[in-house]
Amino acid sequence: MDAVFTIFAVLLFTAVILLVEGAWLWWSGRHGSAAERIRQRLQIMSHTGPSGTERVSILKQRRYAASDQLDAWLKKSPGCGQLDKLLMQSGLTWNVARVLSGSVAAALLAMLLIQPFAPPLPAVVVAMLLFAAVPLSLVLRARRWRLKKIEEQLPEAADFIARALRAGHSFTNVLQMVGAEMPDPLAGEFRAAHEEINYGVPMNEALHNLAARVPITDLRYLVIAVLIQRESGGNLAEILANIGHIIRERLKLLAQVRVLSAEGRMSAWVLGLLPFFVIGVMSIMNPRYISVLWLDATGVRLLWASLGMILLGVLWLRRVIHIRV
Repeated sequence: MDAVFTIFAVLLFTAVILLVEGAWLWWSGRHGSAAERIRQRLQIMSHTGPSGTERVSILKQRRYAASDQLDAWLKKSPGCGQLDKLLMQSGLTWNVARVLSGSVAAALLAMLLIQPFAPPLPAVVVAMLLFAAVPLSLVLRARRWRLKKIEEQLPEAADFIARALRAGHSFTNVLQMVGAEMPDPLAGEFRAAHEEINYGVPMNEALHNLAARVPITDLRYLVIAVLIQRESGGNLAEILANIGHIIRERLKLLAQVRVLSAEGRMSAWVLGLLPFFVIGVMSIMNPRYISVLWLDATGVRLLWASLGMILLGVLWLRRVIHIRV
């Protein structure tokens, strides 16, 4: 019995020692000075920040507001980073604080405009939300127009790069030529990529930054083709010429699809806006008749049910007429 107890005590002591040593090795491997030096070296080699997502860039850091305190607070607020990214992609000179202040001002304006009609609280909330979304809708519209313009310029840019490479120019010089000779907005993005390369950013990182700034699938294909060619070799001029031809044919097919679906898109707009137009006309011509919808409890429930069905119908129509090419 004494021998068994002794063996058990020795094994228990050994297990405790191994457990403590394992915990110490884990802690030193994760938080020790050597681990910190390795982590810093890996960050430098991979050109990423502490979060693993930030890339090396010499571009000026964007400000969210003119005030330093407000800028720091907005940068910590959720959603402001995505809003600033939308502003950057839209090409507008606005900042995040301007968009948010415009939304607040639009919401207050909606409340003042609708107050004389004495509407119920849900109607006031809906009107304020709709008016508050106007600045964001303007940003999204500008972003959509700019990305569409860049997409239309891509085939010409791909052909331009292919011709310049066949003429013997280096790819860095070709980026400078595209930024100098092609029109904006695509030229500005290529100028930014060329400036990053000139100031020491590796070409792979500069091209990754270009693809991140312009979220267009065709441009990402072009960047991927260049990166693969740099790793494995090949005729880059021919590859870019083929990419330009594919993009041009895809845009032609997309234009044909838009023409064929124009009637469906117009029907979706009419069906989506018709209920609101009818309510507005009835509020002017016979307000006593239409006011039952927000003065009676049953009318309020019917109004909310109607809004839900209208929203569902608009989303369904949008999904039907939205054809990806």
